[in-house]
Amino acid sequence: MIDLSYTKRLAAGIGFDLCGLAPCRHLPDAEARFREWIGKGYHSSLEYLERNTEKRFDPCKLVDGARTAVICAVGYKNRVSDGYPDGHRTKVASYACAEDYHAVMRRMLRQLFEGLREASPEVRGRAFVDTAPLAEKLLAVEAGLGWIGRQSLLVTPQFGSYVVLGELILTEEADRYDKPFEGSRCGECRACVENCPAGAVMPGRGIDTARCISCHTVERKPDTEIGLDGWIFGCDACQSCCPWNRRAPQHRNRAFDPVFDPLTMDAAAWYGMDEAQFDERCGRTPLTRSGLERIRSHIGAPCNGSGDREDSGEKSR
Repeated sequence: MIDLSYTKRLAAGIGFDLCGLAPCRHLPDAEARFREWIGKGYHSSLEYLERNTEKRFDPCKLVDGARTAVICAVGYKNRVSDGYPDGHRTKVASYACAEDYHAVMRRMLRQLFEGLREASPEVRGRAFVDTAPLAEKLLAVEAGLGWIGRQSLLVTPQFGSYVVLGELILTEEADRYDKPFEGSRCGECRACVENCPAGAVMPGRGIDTARCISCHTVERKPDTEIGLDGWIFGCDACQSCCPWNRRAPQHRNRAFDPVFDPLTMDAAAWYGMDEAQFDERCGRTPLTRSGLERIRSHIGAPCNGSGDREDSGEKSR
């Protein structure tokens, strides 16, 4: 059996800022909302989201005999998380300034799994960091870590939405589980809706990915043309304006220290960089997903989005 208190102490010692445990179960209401979102085409170019929907909302279909989800989070807020100066035309999402969180979180989850196995050798399971269809934000709500904000991201009381998530799906039950987070603490605030440059935040806590700057600059580019508002990789616009993020502390885990400072880099710096220099400066970061050529192609893109901003509701994927 998995000991909840021991698991949390172990996770904290490894460097996780938050850890919660939830029983593995099907989440039918969330699945229905997701299928409706897909049916309306709001996933645009993210065609992979159409696959394995039945697994996404039921961890038991990902891991045979799954009983417990251990959800871990690390805060990554850094000096650019609160936004860039007006007119800065080469903005990079703050998470992408540090070592790729997939690699960091996998190392940390491996340590956590090994520690749990030492205490309970019978424990089996798998670790996930965006590597499988898993509704990790909803599992985080189930584990008491926070709520889903209007911009569709997990918002935690301690670290806002500037957190990355990783999960262990385990075959043993826990001695007890965390209480699911109840309700939303967004109140009447609509800052994320009003500050999305392309109007991607929709009613119902959903995102129109065809109008999402992050999708355009990181994922397979949707057909819809939008202005990028100076973003060349990712976008923090719906986060930097959030009151919960404004009051959140800077990251504490040194593994999330930025390895380059986009505030010191203008268009000339990016255009003047060759592939070797890009690899030296950014080779351990998520920017390698796009590559230097694609990143440079976003410099100087139009500022204004296409169409009117969707300004009448909440947001969710």
